[in-house]
Amino acid sequence: MKIAIGNDHAGPDYKFAVLGYLESKNIKVINYGTDTVDSVDYPDFVHPVASDVNEGKVDLGILFCGSANGVAMTANKYKNVRAGLCWNKEIVELIKLHNNANILCIPARYTAIPQAIEMVKTFLATKFEGGRHQTRVDKIPMCKIV
Repeated sequence: MKIAIGNDHAGPDYKFAVLGYLESKNIKVINYGTDTVDSVDYPDFVHPVASDVNEGKVDLGILFCGSANGVAMTANKYKNVRAGLCWNKEIVELIKLHNNANILCIPARYTAIPQAIEMVKTFLATKFEGGRHQTRVDKIPMCKIV
């Protein structure tokens, strides 16, 4: 499995904690996030993650910013991306089960690091249900090839 991870200045500690967890599970991680708390523009770190997920270069993505709204909005501009903003593992389970989410967006200012790691564990362990949900997921993209 290969995962792309990105973050802005609100998420370096979260990213490093999640990186440690993923690497302990022998999961390959591409780190596109900033490593400092110096102010940066979150889209600069979201686009590489979303692009890799969109193009199938990685299996999944994980993004952190203060509220996770900005990273989710940016990532969801890509046709093949389904980024879900989550603040607990129950919501993480639903974005995988029902929406086949491929990017997990975590609000660093509204969650604790242990909680974020639990969300990542749930994201990796939960499988898409398919069935009636597949029909709905197929209706998500609005991009048309011109």
